[in-house]
Amino acid sequence: MAGGNWTRVEEFILLSFSSLPTEVQSLLFLTFLIIYLVTLMGNSLIILVTLADPMLHSPMYFFLRNLSFLEIGFNLVIVPKMLGTLLAWDTTISFLGCATQMYFSFFFGVDECFLLATMAYDRYVAICSPLHYPVIMNQRTRAKLAIASWFPGFPVATVQTTWLFSFPFCGTNKVNHFFCDSPPVLRLVCADTTLFEIYAIVGTILIVMIPCLLILCSYTRIAAAILKIPSAKGKHKAFSTCSSHLLVVSLFYVSLSLTYFRPKSNNSPESKKLLSLSYTVGTPMLNPIIYSLRNNEVKNALGRIFQKKLILNNF
Repeated sequence: MAGGNWTRVEEFILLSFSSLPTEVQSLLFLTFLIIYLVTLMGNSLIILVTLADPMLHSPMYFFLRNLSFLEIGFNLVIVPKMLGTLLAWDTTISFLGCATQMYFSFFFGVDECFLLATMAYDRYVAICSPLHYPVIMNQRTRAKLAIASWFPGFPVATVQTTWLFSFPFCGTNKVNHFFCDSPPVLRLVCADTTLFEIYAIVGTILIVMIPCLLILCSYTRIAAAILKIPSAKGKHKAFSTCSSHLLVVSLFYVSLSLTYFRPKSNNSPESKKLLSLSYTVGTPMLNPIIYSLRNNEVKNALGRIFQKKLILNNF
């Protein structure tokens, strides 16, 4: 239904990587399909291993399970549709489908920021107060911290998605991205979006900076505690307990900052698509690899599970 220059949009077209040759898109499809499967299997394996092995029932692995579950959800929201657009047989997405995809991408993205901050606090308690760690990070505290990490995504995603999709859309319905992200969808709005843009910028800065400051505060105290350890072996052991998390945090925040905090003059749609791949596809795949390859406890747990399975199969 049209009114003046306004049109009721019932579906959007995701341009994805349509500017690239068909051969390149086919290669990208195979690459992202492999990454997608590795991501699902890797994160599922982390969840199963940390549940199955009693040695991994500590708070650290409780939060790691939450992170793996979050990464699976984030991938399920974005990657299957992206794979469809690369084959050019599923480039359309309904109005409701686009709003739903945006809602859950906000939800999982915001929650990952706060969950990484919670994991940093867990490492701070483990290194700075090792004797009180089991008491401080008991099951009740873990549950409260997990809820506190998952909750912020609900109001942020609800307000931002509802507000954006309440605007009228006009002209083209082509979204120049591989998923319904806020900036490319906002360009299709034919109304004054100044207030929304101010809210989005301030909200994004707060959502990114508050957890980031909590992480920096935790690691500043961790670094101070490690420096006080007299032996080099003790320092190495303390640092190794948080090195995997520190690497995951660095990858996530660097990719997120390069995507959303670059000057607009240096931020073409094509470059933003490539940068978006780093935190939507790359980081979720790397997280289980980092935590399994750099963590002896996880590697040992995998070894025990496979050994147990082999023994059972022999009988």
